[in-house]
Amino acid sequence: MATSAESVTAAVTERAAPLDVGRLLPLYLAQALATGSTNVSTVLASVIMSGLGRESLTGLPATVISLSAALSAGLFGALMLRRGRRLGLSAAFSLGVLGAVVGFLGARAGSVPAFLLGAGLFGAAQGGYQQARYAAAESVPQDRRGAALGVLMLMSVLGSVAMTATSHQIEWLAGRVGATPEVTGWLVAAALMLTAALLMRAWTPLRAPQAATQDRLSLRAAFAMPGVRSTALAMAIGQGLMVTLMSLTPLRAHHAGVDHAGVAALITVHVAGMFAFGWLTGPLIDRLGVRFGYVSGALLLVAAALTAPLSGSWLGFSMFLLGLGWNLVNIAGSRAMTRFPAAQGVTDALGYAASAFGTLAGGLTIAHAGFPTLAYACAALGFLPLFSAWRAGRPRPAVHSA
Repeated sequence: MATSAESVTAAVTERAAPLDVGRLLPLYLAQALATGSTNVSTVLASVIMSGLGRESLTGLPATVISLSAALSAGLFGALMLRRGRRLGLSAAFSLGVLGAVVGFLGARAGSVPAFLLGAGLFGAAQGGYQQARYAAAESVPQDRRGAALGVLMLMSVLGSVAMTATSHQIEWLAGRVGATPEVTGWLVAAALMLTAALLMRAWTPLRAPQAATQDRLSLRAAFAMPGVRSTALAMAIGQGLMVTLMSLTPLRAHHAGVDHAGVAALITVHVAGMFAFGWLTGPLIDRLGVRFGYVSGALLLVAAALTAPLSGSWLGFSMFLLGLGWNLVNIAGSRAMTRFPAAQGVTDALGYAASAFGTLAGGLTIAHAGFPTLAYACAALGFLPLFSAWRAGRPRPAVHSA
């Protein structure tokens, strides 16, 4: 009886434990910087390709980025399982510095191959540093993981807002280095990534060493476990649709005459949808379960795709819905996937592969059939996370063994 009472007391204490934001702050700040670096570099890569005279290949940089991330995510996941999150994240941010510098020099010189090489290196880094969300979730009790992921997303808004606020300074710097603001953004991204890498030296992972068998499962065994494949499906669809529309909508706005500051504001609205409401969506998913995240996220993704072909303020509204729909699906999927460390890297890889296919096919679709055709195809695919919700079943309370 004493053992049972102690177990109940420990379970109550775990559920009541507050988030230790202070100890996670270096990780949160590094992720915010990574988000900012993405906003001023890869998001505008389609505009750079257009400026380099490759209008029919405007979706290619995003495809290269996503393919590189898909190839590296599993490798970074394995590295983090064996050597720890800090080493893996430090390596990813350092690779991002190299990719951003190569991308800047290639675009500034007008070399498409060099620019794509930089984009590929930056994408490979993305496959690693995006796994910071698992590090944050592992650092808190299971019933607070949605909240921890939500705070991580909220902190990411800081990087986006900061980059939008400095858009005029980036334009000034562009004049000094002899490049367009879109190209200069890659140089700024290198500085942000370097700072993120340095922040990792100040962060100590909170995940205690454990002998959990799931950490040592083979990939086949991990994906054979109930819930893994349906979770991977939802996350891949959410990531693929978000990246496809996020990457190609700014080009559409640019062609409509929107200036650099206007495109930056559009991206900020999208990033606000992705990250700004994590403080709300994370605890909601903790309380209501992952089915809520999948269903509400799927409906918002469909609404975003259906409104994307509209003009004026509808474009900003669509980008916001796109971000918020991704937020819900991603938090729900990431929360579920923390139970399966062996499948995390490959699950991320599937999402990046979907993004690569989506951006490449999306660019070709726009060139031959127009943007509305792409948007409506994305709307149809947006319903797929509903299948994941059905497979997830009703949320079950955690079982605390005596």
